[in-house]
Amino acid sequence: MNKLQLIDLFGIIKRTYPSFDISQPSIEHYAKYLQDFPYETACANMEKYMLTERFPPTIADIRGRAGDLKDSERSKAVAAEHMAKLDAWGTGSHPPSGYWKQVMNNLRGGTGD
Repeated sequence: MNKLQLIDLFGIIKRTYPSFDISQPSIEHYAKYLQDFPYETACANMEKYMLTERFPPTIADIRGRAGDLKDSERSKAVAAEHMAKLDAWGTGSHPPSGYWKQVMNNLRGGTGD
Protein backbone atom coordinates (compact mmCIF):
# COMPACT_ATOMS: atom_id res chain seq x y z
CA MET A 1 0.00 0.00 0.00
CA ASN A 2 1.37 3.40 -0.89
CA LYS A 3 0.90 6.60 1.13
CA LEU A 4 -1.97 7.89 -1.02
CA GLN A 5 -3.86 4.66 -0.46
CA LEU A 6 -3.05 4.85 3.25
CA ILE A 7 -4.42 8.40 3.41
CA ASP A 8 -7.59 7.19 1.70
CA LEU A 9 -7.87 4.35 4.21
CA PHE A 10 -7.31 6.81 7.06
CA GLY A 11 -10.24 8.86 5.72
CA ILE A 12 -12.48 5.79 5.87
CA ILE A 13 -11.32 5.04 9.40
CA LYS A 14 -11.69 8.68 10.52
CA ARG A 15 -15.34 8.78 9.42
CA THR A 16 -16.11 5.89 11.76
CA TYR A 17 -13.64 6.74 14.52
CA PRO A 18 -13.44 10.54 14.86
CA SER A 19 -10.66 10.27 17.45
CA PHE A 20 -8.38 8.37 15.03
CA ASP A 21 -5.07 10.21 14.60
CA ILE A 22 -4.48 11.18 10.97
CA SER A 23 -1.51 13.46 11.60
CA GLN A 24 1.58 13.31 9.39
CA PRO A 25 3.62 11.43 12.04
CA SER A 26 0.82 8.87 12.32
CA ILE A 27 0.71 8.45 8.54
CA GLU A 28 4.48 7.92 8.46
CA HIS A 29 4.30 5.39 11.28
CA TYR A 30 1.50 3.37 9.71
CA ALA A 31 3.10 3.60 6.26
CA LYS A 32 6.27 2.00 7.59
CA TYR A 33 4.38 -1.12 8.65
CA LEU A 34 1.79 -1.27 5.89
CA GLN A 35 3.93 -0.61 2.81
CA ASP A 36 4.05 -4.34 2.00
CA PHE A 37 0.35 -4.89 2.63
CA PRO A 38 -2.30 -4.85 -0.13
CA TYR A 39 -4.66 -1.87 0.00
CA GLU A 40 -7.69 -3.93 -1.01
CA THR A 41 -7.10 -6.39 1.82
CA ALA A 42 -6.68 -3.56 4.32
CA CYS A 43 -9.99 -2.03 3.21
CA ALA A 44 -11.75 -5.38 3.50
CA ASN A 45 -10.26 -5.92 6.95
CA MET A 46 -11.42 -2.47 8.06
CA GLU A 47 -14.95 -3.04 6.80
CA LYS A 48 -15.19 -6.14 8.98
CA TYR A 49 -13.44 -4.46 11.90
CA MET A 50 -15.71 -1.41 11.92
CA LEU A 51 -18.81 -3.58 12.21
CA THR A 52 -17.84 -4.93 15.61
CA GLU A 53 -15.14 -2.79 17.23
CA ARG A 54 -15.62 0.39 19.25
CA PHE A 55 -12.02 1.58 19.27
CA PRO A 56 -9.85 2.81 16.39
CA PRO A 57 -7.78 0.12 14.69
CA THR A 58 -4.12 -0.59 15.24
CA ILE A 59 -1.68 -1.66 12.55
CA ALA A 60 -2.35 -5.27 13.52
CA ASP A 61 -6.09 -4.72 13.09
CA ILE A 62 -5.57 -3.26 9.62
CA ARG A 63 -3.37 -6.19 8.62
CA GLY A 64 -5.95 -8.60 9.97
CA ARG A 65 -5.06 -12.27 9.97
CA ALA A 66 -2.66 -12.18 7.03
CA GLY A 67 0.22 -13.28 9.22
CA ASP A 68 -1.76 -16.22 10.53
CA LEU A 69 -2.67 -17.23 6.99
CA LYS A 70 0.96 -17.10 5.88
CA ASP A 71 2.00 -19.22 8.85
CA SER A 72 -0.74 -21.70 8.08
CA GLU A 73 0.27 -21.94 4.42
CA ARG A 74 3.92 -22.39 5.38
CA SER A 75 3.01 -25.12 7.89
CA LYS A 76 0.94 -26.93 5.29
CA ALA A 77 3.80 -26.80 2.81
CA VAL A 78 6.28 -28.15 5.36
CA ALA A 79 3.88 -30.94 6.34
CA ALA A 80 3.29 -31.88 2.70
CA GLU A 81 7.03 -31.99 2.08
CA HIS A 82 7.54 -34.19 5.14
CA MET A 83 4.76 -36.56 4.08
CA ALA A 84 6.30 -36.83 0.61
CA LYS A 85 9.63 -37.76 2.19
CA LEU A 86 7.96 -40.38 4.38
CA ASP A 87 6.24 -41.86 1.34
CA ALA A 88 9.51 -41.93 -0.58
CA TRP A 89 11.35 -43.57 2.29
CA GLY A 90 8.66 -46.23 2.65
CA THR A 91 8.66 -47.18 -1.01
CA GLY A 92 10.89 -50.15 -1.73
CA SER A 93 12.15 -50.29 1.82
CA HIS A 94 12.34 -53.79 3.24
CA PRO A 95 13.76 -55.13 6.50
CA PRO A 96 16.90 -57.26 6.37
CA SER A 97 16.61 -60.92 5.51
CA GLY A 98 15.40 -62.96 8.48
CA TYR A 99 14.14 -59.92 10.40
CA TRP A 100 10.51 -61.02 10.71
CA LYS A 101 11.54 -64.57 11.59
CA GLN A 102 13.66 -63.16 14.42
CA VAL A 103 10.80 -60.92 15.61
CA MET A 104 8.38 -63.86 15.69
CA ASN A 105 10.91 -65.98 17.53
CA ASN A 106 11.41 -63.22 20.13
CA LEU A 107 7.65 -62.85 20.58
CA ARG A 108 7.34 -66.58 21.24
CA GLY A 109 9.96 -66.30 23.95
CA GLY A 110 12.81 -67.60 21.87
CA THR A 111 16.39 -67.03 22.82
CA GLY A 112 17.18 -65.11 19.67
CA ASP A 113 19.67 -67.69 18.37
